[in-house]
Amino acid sequence: MKDNIVIIGGGIAGMEAAHQLLLLGYKPILVEKSDHLGGHVADWHKLFPDMSPAKDAVRDLEEKIKEANIFLETEVSFINRLKNGYNVMFTNGVNVICKAILLATGFNLFEASRKEEYGYGIYNQVMTNSDLERWFNTGDDKRINGKEIKKVGFVHCVGSRDVKAGNPQCSKVCCITAIKQAMEVKEFFPDAEVYCFYMDLRLFGKKYEDFYIKAQMESGVHFIRGRVSEVSENIEGKVIVKTEDTLSGKPAKVTLDLLVLMSGIVCNKQAVDTASLVQVKTDSDGFLKSKDNILNIIETDSKGVFLAGTATGPKTVPETVAEARAAALAIHNYLVTLK
Repeated sequence: MKDNIVIIGGGIAGMEAAHQLLLLGYKPILVEKSDHLGGHVADWHKLFPDMSPAKDAVRDLEEKIKEANIFLETEVSFINRLKNGYNVMFTNGVNVICKAILLATGFNLFEASRKEEYGYGIYNQVMTNSDLERWFNTGDDKRINGKEIKKVGFVHCVGSRDVKAGNPQCSKVCCITAIKQAMEVKEFFPDAEVYCFYMDLRLFGKKYEDFYIKAQMESGVHFIRGRVSEVSENIEGKVIVKTEDTLSGKPAKVTLDLLVLMSGIVCNKQAVDTASLVQVKTDSDGFLKSKDNILNIIETDSKGVFLAGTATGPKTVPETVAEARAAALAIHNYLVTLK
């Protein structure tokens, strides 16, 4: 019987790693703190650039890991280093001896309320990207239901590339997510005018530029380059956005029925605590520290401890899946050397 492998985090990275380890003949033990698998992707509506349903991706992975040991609503309470492995204790009372650990602990979204100038939690018609995805999935949000939605705005880089907010890093997927959501809004409200307020558009992935052009040419989304300087509310409850169109060099003022803040990706702080149990530190960007950022991003300086997905920084779903597969193979190769 092959050795136990504990995977901490049941998002896309943890699920794909579990799938690959099953194919390699292992019996992975997957630990997830929430009541469902899939992480943030499970809460999303569609995935860019193909606009395929997020639930299909999660369901596909769930089918592939039925043979794994999965603990939901469970966390790691303590990890004890052994001579050639680890003793991992879970909050449900289960105690596991394993030879390797994979930290697939994911990310958190920046708390938009910290950027008070954008009015989240202050003005009724301001929501986040996560709130909007929830509405796409459930159709339930008082900021949209029963309202006349004729103008919608998206503010990019909320809590990203922002030294004052403590996160100077680019969140990598916010631009493309804003474009995806803008196009979805147009599907729900075909006559609405939709605006994206951005600093720079960073579209690096396969078919992302095509996606951007489609948003303009087919969906009619307006893109205004310039950081939003002020958000306020008028007597009718509409949101007023002030910015400067840096391409034209003129100030811009737009009155909206709904404003969506693109909250950036930040490190999962709870993951930092868990990682500290196996002496894995955080890097200068606040995410978990790899052995290096070139050839060994899925490895750590702690023997038998590996990383995958957004635990080390912002990533797309394809990148996350690729890292999970690489991590599974790296764990297998590591265990082979112990024989």
